[in-house]
Amino acid sequence: MRDRFSRLRRKYLSLGLGELAAVAAFAAAAFVLQQRLDSAGAGAGAALWFALMPLEFVLIQAGVYWLLARTWIGPGRMPLQLARLFRGLRIINPLILLAGLAGVIANFPSTPLAAVVVIVVWVFGIAEYVNYYLVRLSYPWTQ
Repeated sequence: MRDRFSRLRRKYLSLGLGELAAVAAFAAAAFVLQQRLDSAGAGAGAALWFALMPLEFVLIQAGVYWLLARTWIGPGRMPLQLARLFRGLRIINPLILLAGLAGVIANFPSTPLAAVVVIVVWVFGIAEYVNYYLVRLSYPWTQ
């Protein structure tokens, strides 16, 4: 039984570190892409960051969740205060996504390629929110 939990802890460690690595990779890619987008038109780089920030926020939450979940594997349960925090984030995240959308609209890129990139990034943020807080595609409700 102990072996089963250690494998699960390693899996959660991998998931958590993977999400946090994705945060770093997306930020690095955005820094590089921002230069190209800024040359494509005023505001395109800012629109990219407004699209990316909600995605990054959700991915950080996901990474932290998986890393913390390692502590309640087995007979344990998620601590009540932490459950309340994630419940609150479930409400706050859509507001952050809407704020990001407002920033995207205010700085909407003038070139079609830049516009597509920014929209795809923002929609990916919605997909990650839906994944972690509504549908739970990454893990079943029972886990």
